[in-house]
Formats: sequence, C-alpha cells, structure tokens
Amino acid sequence: MQQEEVAEQAAGGFNAGEVIIEHVSNSSIDHPLIHLPTILGVNLSVTKHVLMLWLVAAALFILITFTVRRYLRQDRMVPSGFANALEAVVEFIRDSIVQPNVGNKWVNTWTPLLLTLFVFILGANVIGLIPVFDVLSLLNHTVLHAPEESFFAQVLHGGTTATGNFNVTAALATITFFAIITAGVRAHGFVKHWTNMVPHGLPLPVTLMLIPIEIMGMFVRPFALTMRLAANMTGGHIAILAILSFVFIFAQMSAGLGVAVGLGLSLPLAVGISALEIIVVVVQAYVFTLLTAVFIGMAIHAHH
Repeated sequence: MQQEEVAEQAAGGFNAGEVIIEHVSNSSIDHPLIHLPTILGVNLSVTKHVLMLWLVAAALFILITFTVRRYLRQDRMVPSGFANALEAVVEFIRDSIVQPNVGNKWVNTWTPLLLTLFVFILGANVIGLIPVFDVLSLLNHTVLHAPEESFFAQVLHGGTTATGNFNVTAALATITFFAIITAGVRAHGFVKHWTNMVPHGLPLPVTLMLIPIEIMGMFVRPFALTMRLAANMTGGHIAILAILSFVFIFAQMSAGLGVAVGLGLSLPLAVGISALEIIVVVVQAYVFTLLTAVFIGMAIHAHH
C-alpha cells in the first residue's frame, strides 16, 4: 500500500522530462495556436515555433529597413549608432567570408544571400535567449489575468528558439543546397557543373566509384548544416532547463533543500551556461554562413 502511494505521488510530482521536451520540441503541433487545414499530409497550423519564426523575420525586417532608410535621409555619409554596427557586419560578411571563398567576380552576387542567412540566424538565436514571453507571462499572472484558454495566454506559455527547430534549420540548409547548384551552373553551365563533381582524368572504375560518393556528399552537406545548428541551439536550452529542474526536484523532498540547491548550484550553473550561450549564438551563425560560402566557392572554383 505504501509503495502504491509513493508511486502515485511520484506520478503527480514534477516531471523534468516533460517540461524540457515541451520547451525545446514542436510538440504544440497537437494543440496549435492557430488551426489550419492539413494539405498533402502537411499540417499548416501555426505553432509557437512558427510564431517565433514570423516574429524574428518581422523584427529584423522592420529594424533593418528603418535603419537603412534613416541613414539614407541623412546628409552625412558616415553612419552612426546602429547603422554603423550594421555596416560593420555587412563589410565583415563581404570581405571576410564571401570574398575569400567565391572570389571578386561573384562577391556581390552572393553577399546578399549569405548576409541574410547570417542576420536571420543570429537574430533568431539572440531572441531565443531573451525571456520575453516569460516576462509577459509574469505580467499576465500578476496584472492582466487573461483566461488560460485565450490566444494571448497560450502565446505566453514559454519561449522558444526558431533555430532550435530542425524544420527551420532544414529549410535554411535547403536554401544552401540550391544555392550551391545555382552557383556551379552560373559559373560553368549546367552540364559542366555536374561533370565537375568528379575530377577529370581518373580511370573509369574510380570515376564510377566516386559518382555515388559525390551524390551522397551533395546531401550530407545540408544535412550537417541542419543538425549542427539545431542541435547546438537545442542543447544549450536543454542543459539550462535540466539544471533549473534540480530546484523543483529537491523541493519535492524539502522546500529548504530546493532553495539551497537553487542558490548554491542551479543558479550559478545556469548563469554560466547562459553566458556560454551568448558566444554560441554568434559562433553558430558565423559557422553556418562560413560553410555555406565555402560550399558555394567549391562549386564555383571546382577546378581548384
């Protein structure tokens, strides 16, 4: 009888696994924010991840458009403030990433795409670290008191990172996949691009062996980009949530023990990992952009 009571209490207690999965996965597809029909087997309903994707895109579009237009209305040529920082990012992407990989001839062709990828990934990573929805949720519970079934309350139920979703990173990697093909075709022509996949002058048996390997390599590159970005962004959030879960796990034993673990262990570790995440969000945006530039440059300079 006592074992059954303990099992019931454990079942009704804090479940760290469910909390972590709820925050890092797209599980809200079963209970979306906006219900839309399923077309060709694809559920088009708007989940929290989709909403975050839209918010990031809209925020970056408004911010950059406003900054550029404000700069163009000024009489002076030297930008200031955020426009100066934006110019530094543009020059860094163009001169340090795009130009060394694609060459002077194609630098202006591929800089806009790579700059867009870098800014979007960096923006999504950074916004995912800011607890905007958690602060608004606290405001809702203390001041607004919106009903739990309302759209506003459902939106505030935890934050998420758009680039932590494998569907988002797969879409970005798909853009890279077609950009590589487009770059090779534009530089060498359609037929020449595909023949450049295998080095010339090799014996026929070796050529036949390399063809399937090169074809697999075409898909391995975007797959690696997909997994690297999403896994790194998801891993950091899982680590922080797991560490903070210690507070609630030990609090089930004793409230004082939960507070002690929180102040002595969980809080310092969470702060340290959050500081590390600040570095990770920049590095991952840089790595994704750099590898895309490298792959495009390999297609353009196939003879090298």
